[in-house]
Formats: sequence, C-alpha cells, structure tokens
Amino acid sequence: MPRPLLQELADDFVRWDNLPPAWSSFDLSEFSESKRMWDYQQKALERAIKVLWKFYEEFADYHPGEGLETNVERNRKLVEWYQRNGLEGDLSLPLKDGSRVQRLLDPYFDTGSGRLDFGSFVNRMCFWMATGSGKTLVLVKLIQVLKGLIETGEIPPHDILVLTYREDLIEQLRRHVDEFNRSHRDCFIRLRELREYPEVKRVATAFSGTEVNVFYYRSDLMSDEQKEKIVDFRNYDNDGRWFVMLDEAHKGDKEDSKRQHIYAILARNGFLFNFSATFADPRDIITTVSNFNLPEFIRAGYGKHITILEQTFRAFRNEDDYSGDEKQRIVLKALMLLAYAATCAQALCRKRADMYHRPMLMTLVNSVNVEDADLKLFFRELARIGNGDVDEDVWQKAWAELREELAARPKAMFEDESIAFVEAAFRSLRLKDVLRLVFNADAGGEIEVLQRGSDRKELAFKLKSSDRPFALVKIGDVSGWLKEELAGYEVGERFEDESYFEQLNRPDSSVNILMGSRSFYEGWDSNRPNVICYINIGTGTDARKFILQSVGRGVRIEPKKGLRRRLRFLSREGMVDDATYEAARNESPILETLLIMGTNRRALQTVIGEMQKEGGVGERHQMSLFLNPEAERRLLLIPTFRQASTPLAEQRRVVKYNVDPDELGLLRQYAETTDARVLVARHGVAPRMVRLLNRSLANHDEFYNTDGPRVKNLDVLARRVFSHLGIVPDELDRLKPMTDEIQHYKNIVIELRDIAELAEKVAAVRDYRDPEAEEQELDALLDAKKISREEYKKRLKAAARRQPGAEFTHNGHTLNIEAIANHYYIPVLLAGDERVEFIKHAIRHKSEVQFVRDLQQHLDAFSGFDWWMFSKVDESLDSVWIPWYDVKPHKFYPDFVFWLQKGSRYVIAFVDPKGTEHTQLMRKLDGYRMLFEEDDAPKPIRHNGLTVIITTLMYPRDVALVAESYRRHCVDSVTGLAKQLQSLI
Repeated sequence: MPRPLLQELADDFVRWDNLPPAWSSFDLSEFSESKRMWDYQQKALERAIKVLWKFYEEFADYHPGEGLETNVERNRKLVEWYQRNGLEGDLSLPLKDGSRVQRLLDPYFDTGSGRLDFGSFVNRMCFWMATGSGKTLVLVKLIQVLKGLIETGEIPPHDILVLTYREDLIEQLRRHVDEFNRSHRDCFIRLRELREYPEVKRVATAFSGTEVNVFYYRSDLMSDEQKEKIVDFRNYDNDGRWFVMLDEAHKGDKEDSKRQHIYAILARNGFLFNFSATFADPRDIITTVSNFNLPEFIRAGYGKHITILEQTFRAFRNEDDYSGDEKQRIVLKALMLLAYAATCAQALCRKRADMYHRPMLMTLVNSVNVEDADLKLFFRELARIGNGDVDEDVWQKAWAELREELAARPKAMFEDESIAFVEAAFRSLRLKDVLRLVFNADAGGEIEVLQRGSDRKELAFKLKSSDRPFALVKIGDVSGWLKEELAGYEVGERFEDESYFEQLNRPDSSVNILMGSRSFYEGWDSNRPNVICYINIGTGTDARKFILQSVGRGVRIEPKKGLRRRLRFLSREGMVDDATYEAARNESPILETLLIMGTNRRALQTVIGEMQKEGGVGERHQMSLFLNPEAERRLLLIPTFRQASTPLAEQRRVVKYNVDPDELGLLRQYAETTDARVLVARHGVAPRMVRLLNRSLANHDEFYNTDGPRVKNLDVLARRVFSHLGIVPDELDRLKPMTDEIQHYKNIVIELRDIAELAEKVAAVRDYRDPEAEEQELDALLDAKKISREEYKKRLKAAARRQPGAEFTHNGHTLNIEAIANHYYIPVLLAGDERVEFIKHAIRHKSEVQFVRDLQQHLDAFSGFDWWMFSKVDESLDSVWIPWYDVKPHKFYPDFVFWLQKGSRYVIAFVDPKGTEHTQLMRKLDGYRMLFEEDDAPKPIRHNGLTVIITTLMYPRDVALVAESYRRHCVDSVTGLAKQLQSLI
C-alpha cells in the first residue's frame, strides 16, 4: 500500500519555524468561543501551509499578473520533489481512446498519449481524517488561512469552492461557518450557492475587507450538462482558477468518475483540497498531507479502543436452522455487554458525576421489512428477554461464554493494548440488572410501542412495567413494521415535537438501544455507543463502507465535556487533574472501548479487512520497544508549565516585531486617530491591549524592527500586531517525575509485510547485558548453590547468544539496533541513512545518529556522576518541551533530554545536536533563559531535598556566527557536553 508521502515531505523538508511571518503567524488553535482546534487539526493546517509555501514561493514565487505557464512549472517541480524523495512508479491515468472521460479532459489537458500525466493534477493535497475527527473544522480554518495568504499577496486571489455530496453536510458546513463567524471580526465567511457566482462576480470581488465569498454546491450535482439542479461546470470554469475543497473526496474512482475529473479541471490552475475518511486510490494516499485516519485517530487517543469479539450472531443466518435459545443467547450477550458498561458508568458517576456518557447498544442490520428480517428476529428476542422469559441455563451459558472471552482480555485493533476487564462489575450481573440498566424497569413486562403521528421513520419502545422508553428503531419507513411485526402490540401516540433520536445525546435520554439499518450511520454524532452488533451485513462494497462509517461514528469519546480524548492522554497533557484520573481509572477503560459483534466470520473479516486496508495494516505494524529497567529505579524529573498572568509585552520581554517602516507609520497614525473604543470593537481586543499598542508605538525602537515585509492591509497588520503584543508566556509550574511523557518508543510503526526477523533482532539486543558482569553474577549464584550446574551452563549459553547490536536491511537501507545501557528505553533504533522509509519514530537525522555514535564512544566522559540517563525526544508524540517566542508562542522539543545526579545536585539538560539557524537558536535560548536563568546563570530549583539545575545546550553549525552572549550554551562534541554538565554539579 502506498504511504502518505506528502505528509512526510512536509514534516521532513519544511520547518514551520523557518517560514516567513506572513505564512506562520496564523492562530491555528482558535475556532470559536467554545471550540479550540485539537493538536492534530493544527498539525494538518501547518502541513497544508508548508506545502502551499513550497508551491507558491519556493518552486516559483507568486507575483500578481503571472502567466498560467508558471503554474505548469510549479506542478513540474512538485512532481520532481515527489520523485526525489521516494515516489516510484507511474501515477498517470490511462484513458480509453475516444471515451467520454478523454473527451471531457481533452480541452484542458494533453491527453494525446492516451494517458493523463500525474503532473496535470498533482496540485492537490488530501486530508485523510477519521469520521468524527473534525474535517469540517479544518476545512473552515483553511478558508481563513487562504484568505490571509491572499490578502498578503502570497498566493493568487482565486475564488474558493466547497463541494460536498449531501444536503445535511451543507447544513453542517453552514452551522460551523456561522459559529466561526460569531467569533472572528477579521474574517467573515459568506457562503454563496455556486449558481450565484455570475451575479456575485459582477458586483463584488471574492475578497472585500474582512469578508470572503465562499461558493458551495453539491458535488454529485456537478456535470457537463445543465438541468434543473445539475450544473454544467463549464459555466463556472473561471479558467481553472479555483481553490476547490472537496468533502468525501473518495466518492468515485479516478479512472472512471466523470465528476472526479471535473473537480480536477476546475482546480487545474489553482489547488484541490480533498477531505475524506476513506481514501483508497494510490494518488490520493501519496498526496495526503495529513494522515489522521481511523487507526491514527485511535492510536492518538481521540477515539475508543476497538475490539471485535469472538461471540457471533451466527444463529441469525437465514440459511441455518438455529433454535430460539441460541438466538436468545447471543442477544443476551449483547445486552450483558451493555449492562456491564452501564454498571461501570454508574459506579464512576457516584464518584464523578460529570464524566463520560450513558452507554448505548447499536444494532445495525441488513434487512428490515422482509419476512423474518434481521431486525425483526432481533426485536423478537429483545421482547422475550424484556418480559423475563429467559431460562436460567441459557443465561448461565451466555454469561460464562462471554466472561471467558472478556477475562482473557481481547486485543484492541491498531494498538498494542488489551481490553481491561472489571471482574467485579461483570461477576455480579443478573437478569434483574439487565432489566434495570437496559430496559429501565424493576421487573419484566410486555413491550409497548410509542409513535409520533408525524414521524414515519422512528418508533420507540418501553416495557409496561416502566414509564421510560429503552429502545428506538430508526428506519426508512415504519409503517410496514406497525402493520406486520407490531400487530397486537399496544401503540401509544406521542405529541412532542422533538424525536427521541434527536434527544439521544442529552443526559436525560433513557434510550439505551438503537436499532436500524443505514438511515443514521452518516451525519450523526454521539459518544454513547459502547456496543455495536452487525447482523447479516455482507461483504459487498456498500456493506464495507457501511461498516467503516458506522464504526467511525461509534468511536467518539468525551470523558469530560469538551475534552474528546481518552483519559490517560488527558491526564498526561494536564487537562484533567490527578485526583480525577485516579477516581476514574478502574471504570474508564470499558467506557473508552467499542465492543463489536457480528453475524459470522465473513462479516467480522469484512470489518477487520477494511480497517486494515484503511490503516495500512498488513503492510503496517506497530512495535513497542522496552523501558530500561534502570529507568524504573531512577527519579527522572521534567518541568511542567502554566500560563502566566500578563503578556510578554507588558513585561517588556517581547521579541521585536518585523514591520515595513511606511506601514509602521500608517499603524501609528491609525492608532492615534481612532478612538480606543472603536479599536476594541473593531479588533475584538481588551482595552488593555489598545493601551499596550499605543505604548509600543510610542517606544517603537523597543518593540519593532523596521525591516519587515509589506502587508498591504492595515486591518491585517493591526490584527497581527495585537496578536503579537498579546502573547502570554508560560511560566514554570513544578517539577514532576516523568510518567509517559516520552512514549514514542511504544509506537514504532513499521511498514513491512513481515516483521518477524526485525522483531527477533530487537528482542536479542533488548536482553543484552555486559557478558563479564553477567558471568560474575552467575558464578556467585553457583557458588552460593542457588542454581544448579545445568542451569548455570544454560544461562551462560543464553548470555553468549545475546548481542550488543544488530543490523536489519530492507531494500538496501539499514537499520541499526543498539543496546545503550544509559538510554531511557532499549534498544535504540538508528537509521543507516535519512531515507530509511520503512520505520517511523526511529532516530534517523544524520546529526542525531552521529551524536548517539559519539556518545557510545565516550560514555566514560560521564563517569563523574553518581548516575545518568538520557532519552531521544520525538516531537510528534512526546511531551517534553520548553516554551519560546518570536511573533507567536512555540514549543522547543529538544532532540535529547539528559538526567544526571551527584549527591544532592541534579541536572536536567535539553540537548539539541541538529544544526539550528542562528536567529532561531537564540530565540529558543531566550525562552529557556526567561524561565530558568537569573543573572546569566541557571536558577537552582528545590525539589524534595535536591538542588535541580535545568540547562539547554545546542550544537550550532558555526559557533562563530552565534552572538557571544549565547556561546556558553553551545558545544561541539560529546566530551564538551560532558564538561559543561560537570561544571553544573
């Protein structure tokens, strides 16, 4: 399976911190007053900006009035960038001579060779984002980014077109845009239907002041002919100068889909942004700029664990004659799972009432209204159980079979984790608990049907022994059910305006079971599902999509309101306190798990196979390295931070803002002639920020450098200056023992079909110990008669087989596997060259590999300490950092962190052996000094009887180019590093 190559290129070859301010000064964290962008959403936007910078500035710097040939040149250079960095094979599209697709493309592209060259449509990027990961939020923020880059003249002023394939998705876009607009005074997005385009273009430009016109339409109504709702794209071609944002971009394959080619035509001289949860075409995957599909979503803790149980609904197969007891037993298991999750939720609620959700069971079926339809069979067993008609033997057998599997702790998909089991909560389950927790009743009873007269799509059910509904059927048309399946049931009419389905996410919703087919798997958002049952869902294309989409809907998680990430990750990020984490540790795992049951092996394999395909599993494996036992015996401290109370500018420590001198004069005139209340209202800032602006302009030499670029828009310049002056720094909160802030070693990703050889070599190096020390230890055990002569020989032989290092080679690229006694985890993986592509989260940059090699050669340089350890830090997964600032806040993730102790003196050292651009190096050191130094010397920090010093040391490419006052933080060798650290003890 191809890999998301564009994401790798953006990460490896474009440094965010090196981008010009016009490209990097966007606030990517804010969406609205109630929504902040998650880190993965911000990362997606960062990568998109990097690629646009590469395309519109580095390949060929954009300038107004340039010809279309410049865009052709950019496309050519983008293809070459791919080819230089791992793209192999032919990605052109074959075209049948004289076919409708060739006739469609011929006026716009060179199709004479019978193929459409990859360079003709390479100006695109794909956002591969799991269902529920907030694709629409990223899309809306991307509009804001494009508007900003157009205003500053960095990219051409193309119109923006959003295409999505359903009316409810257009309404969702409207809601998000309205929410965004309410919180942004500098960017108002006005949505216009595409058919308004000629009229809008006659009277206004797309970009006017703070407003941007964004056109939208149904992607499935774009064609090469004009009908009532179907539009001929040629009427809106605009010479291909569109920024096209395509939602659900996987619809239609590239070879045959006329619409897919229409989107490329419209963006041929602009750019195409594809958003989807399910990419399969290799061209889409290779041009993926942000891969956060379902497996990545779950691994990063934003979704529930997924496990597919061995328990199956085989008794519901139409071709087999299974007894009623067998059907009842599997339905009982599903209800037991729900009751088990509900028991844990209630136990947690007694301790923390504001956490998690009421668990829910979703039953999704293939047939609804035919005779002996799957949904009818399930409902009949549900009615029997609700009436208390359950034989004790059937209950005990179902309970024992399910307990056996849960107690064995089944594996979670995509993760190196097992599903936790709360034995006490399951052991106590009885039928009365199922009636109480699932049916909302203290005793069994007959089912009563509840219907809204105006609603033909849903029916609710309650027991006559209860006053609250427990289940809901949502299908295309319920009238058939009322006439056939529910004949003889008492039907009560409801008069409320709102349906039960619309109330499902409310805390007071009593519905615990949701039954239906495909009528609600899209366009629906809930964190409640903990159990999904698929009954007779097949293996066809539609069924695979159905399963993938519905599972994507089921993995959403929200431990506390507004915090959509699993509890362990929230705790690590400091978003929940330790007391909350401890209170919820026992019950949270089941609430953070989606348990799946299917009809048969084939249906289960459909789910597994499609999930693997989406995540690249099969060619993609996850490996965990091993925590060094020595690390468990040592106190490894890291600093944590909190936000200060005042902006940097008020402390007069803000970095000077780069501004064009003429525009600085205009800004001063603007501030002097505009009433402070108008500035507050226009820019949405606090009055203190207006005072701060005036003070900065009065002391401009202290706050501004007059060698910056022209912005050409006073509103934009004022917004950026306010943002710069409003930077609130982080300050030291406390030192804490490290828990899982370094975790990349648990998430080593390997893209190979078979990893058995690599895993074997890793294990051999993991167990390596110094042979002489191990032999002495064995001699002592033998002398003390604690082991036999035979055991002594056996252990000695095993020790001889262990290796201090090993090599693994694939396609001519070597991975070195090293045992380093002082490293936080073992073994250490070192790439033989930077183009080792088959493994992620190994040490691959040349300077970092060389640093580790040098360290191995000079371990004795650190002999003056009682003990020391170090660890690689991976910016993408770890949380060890210090803040720094230029025109915005940043986090400096060092390449390595060291811990060293001698007596009561303790040192934490952030070490960065990569050569760093000197201005950036000094900014990072300024951030460090602001927090940890006083009078040009490290400030001692007291911690439990220790005197702790925190230092930062860099390896610049040329120390002579570093200002003299910063050189004490620079080293050029491992021995120099050791001497610097010794001087702090």
